[in-house]
Amino acid sequence: MDFTTIYNEHYDRVFHVSFAVIRDRQLAEDNVQETFIKAYKKLDSLQESDKVGAWLSVIATRTAIDFVRRERKNRGCPMELDVLDCLGKEAGHNVEAEVEIKMLMELLDEKMEEEFTKEDKKLLVLKMESGLKEREIAKALKMNPATVKSKIHRARRKLKERMAVELSA
Repeated sequence: MDFTTIYNEHYDRVFHVSFAVIRDRQLAEDNVQETFIKAYKKLDSLQESDKVGAWLSVIATRTAIDFVRRERKNRGCPMELDVLDCLGKEAGHNVEAEVEIKMLMELLDEKMEEEFTKEDKKLLVLKMESGLKEREIAKALKMNPATVKSKIHRARRKLKERMAVELSA
């Protein structure tokens, strides 16, 4: 029995069985490959060559079920991409924007670490990340509110200049 012929004749059937259980095209294709690997290793145990399709279907079904069980155990469940897109839209998530913001925040932290004094970093963090007002920062750091305001203004301007240079490069 030529395995290439078996593969070509039964690929669609094994794929449909896998997809019916897993409900994800890429994962079903992975399951098909795993099914054919298992079948190839156990080809000598096949007793009736006219029942290859049924034999492959059983292997595919069991392999897919094992996959789904592993995913559930790992707290995951396979979903189609359109379902994932809907979940992201309903939750108001924009992954690209979140990644860009995270990268920008890392760049800001890097620039602040390299070029700012500890006091300036502390003032900027309290103002920008914590959202405190100048009066609240002044009270917390026991400083004059006008001093806090001018230091924050200078630090922001310095940060803006450094970021403009960095982002234009």
